[in-house]
Amino acid sequence: MPLNDILTLPAIVPALRATSKKQALQELAARAAELTKRDEREIFETLNQRERLGSTGVGNGIAIPHGKLPKMDRLFGMFARLDKPIDFEALDGEPVDLVFLLLAPEAAGADHLKALARIARLLRDPGVAAKLRSTRDPAVLHTILTGTPASDAA
Repeated sequence: MPLNDILTLPAIVPALRATSKKQALQELAARAAELTKRDEREIFETLNQRERLGSTGVGNGIAIPHGKLPKMDRLFGMFARLDKPIDFEALDGEPVDLVFLLLAPEAAGADHLKALARIARLLRDPGVAAKLRSTRDPAVLHTILTGTPASDAA
């Protein structure tokens, strides 16, 4: 599943200002609500519920908050590069500065998991992460995320 199927240019946030995990999730929920025409509170509550199960901060400055919503008709992705790293209660204890939000239909099942795995693989690539951290240009960020990953570390 190519990420350009779920991530559009308007869903790239090149410099998200947030001072806490809660504020970051609120900002992302608000932007996702605009783009998906879904209820902002429902998105925020879904993300918050998932975070209560365990942080989606996967390490190396990366978080992948995600959740399933009723009546959602397709997978939706949003990428944000944080203005300043924040505590996300990540598994490695490091602050987070790269966030990929994924929303899925309730019945997405395997597609949701495949998308999560693809996002995690891509963002864990040190070359990709370095490129994402080196630009604030939304078009460049979109190309890095949706193009064929070319790792400088390989």
